[in-house]
Amino acid sequence: MGAFTIHLPNSLHDKIEELAKAEGLSFNQFMVTAAAEKIAALLPEDYLTQEAKQGKRADFEKVLKAVPHIEPEEHDRF
Repeated sequence: MGAFTIHLPNSLHDKIEELAKAEGLSFNQFMVTAAAEKIAALLPEDYLTQEAKQGKRADFEKVLKAVPHIEPEEHDRF
């Protein structure tokens, strides 16, 4: 496991301590979770961008033509 030092403004440090305590986490656990959540939020965008570059309009239209033309169920209507 790696370790590093990070310099935070006192106000941010205090807020992290407060939120970590409310969640029943240590400061370190909170920071690890926050970093993991940020990574998870960024990776899908990169993944989807790469996948989109490989897509072909003709393939999309072929799949779209296979979708039946029916009215949406009641719970799916606006």
